[in-house]
Amino acid sequence: MSAPLSTLVPWRTARPNRPGRPDNECERRSMKSYHLDPGRGLAGLTVREHDEPEPGRGQVVVRMRANALGFRDLKVLAGEYVLPIRPGVVPGCEGAGEVVAVGEGVDRVKPGDRVAATVFPRWLDGPFRRENAAQLGTMIDGVLTEYAVLDEDGVVPVPEHLSFEEAAALPLAAVTAWNALTGGGAIRPGATVLTLGSGAVSLFVLRFAKLSGARVIVTTSSAAKAERLRALGADEVIDYRENPAWGEQVRALTDDLGADLVVDATGPLEQSLKSVASTGEVAFVGYWLSGAAGAAPIDPGSLFMAGAVLRRVATGSRAHFLELNRAVETHRVRPVIDRVFSFDQVPDAFRYLEAGGVFGKVIISHT
Repeated sequence: MSAPLSTLVPWRTARPNRPGRPDNECERRSMKSYHLDPGRGLAGLTVREHDEPEPGRGQVVVRMRANALGFRDLKVLAGEYVLPIRPGVVPGCEGAGEVVAVGEGVDRVKPGDRVAATVFPRWLDGPFRRENAAQLGTMIDGVLTEYAVLDEDGVVPVPEHLSFEEAAALPLAAVTAWNALTGGGAIRPGATVLTLGSGAVSLFVLRFAKLSGARVIVTTSSAAKAERLRALGADEVIDYRENPAWGEQVRALTDDLGADLVVDATGPLEQSLKSVASTGEVAFVGYWLSGAAGAAPIDPGSLFMAGAVLRRVATGSRAHFLELNRAVETHRVRPVIDRVFSFDQVPDAFRYLEAGGVFGKVIISHT
């Protein structure tokens, strides 16, 4: 059953001083943040101390309680990401925390509110446009920091049943999965959804698609991961190492009709086009995840013969995030977390990601 889009209760306006700080306290305390010299990998990741920030008009200061890392962050470290990376930027686009101060004109949040950051703070709703492409952790400072200054529009409430660590898993992978599932045609009960790989995006696709009543097929690389995917609700799992032409197996599992929706987070796109129904859609998520620079060109005939819509998915907007939160709260969804590191262990977390084999989100806890 699809999650209802319940109406959000407007947040109350409040502008008290930062909790625990007297009105006459002038001394500013220090904080730490990570900074990035792109293209140097972990050698370019440094820690700096700063004064705690103060919010400007329309801004909020969030004490970060947790962050999440993924393959996207490895690409940013290596300087191989699809978007420009500003030298010295604070990395990290996924995080959750507590509002500790608000600037003039802020009326959506108040100190004490639990919030998560949006990956594209200027993308509020509607289609993705170039003017909304400023992304946390690449073009503008991100959230791998103890305190982050964010636009009021760049935060959303955290579902009450989630911890900060769980909430930090939502901004990138979960919002991308939600956009992939809902941004095109509606997924109806009984539809077939194919999602590629067992990365965080696919795990969220699996969970949300099952909530909508869909039959879900997942590709993966090992029997151990296949077992875990079935435990999460996957109806069919295909080992793509044993079946490189896995599009044929998808056809066999669907009486040659194909999947109504393919969420392509890993590629190869050619196999996705062979797997999709003629009236279906391929939500193309993984251009920069699937080694696209070295991938074989797609035959235009394959695009034509697929007969399906090929839709680019670039994470999602603030509106997508709010919709996602309502579904997460209604159905008490919890993300799959692989491992939790401390804020001081961020380099270790990156090494863990680089080693591969992660199942679920890698989390950074500030507590």
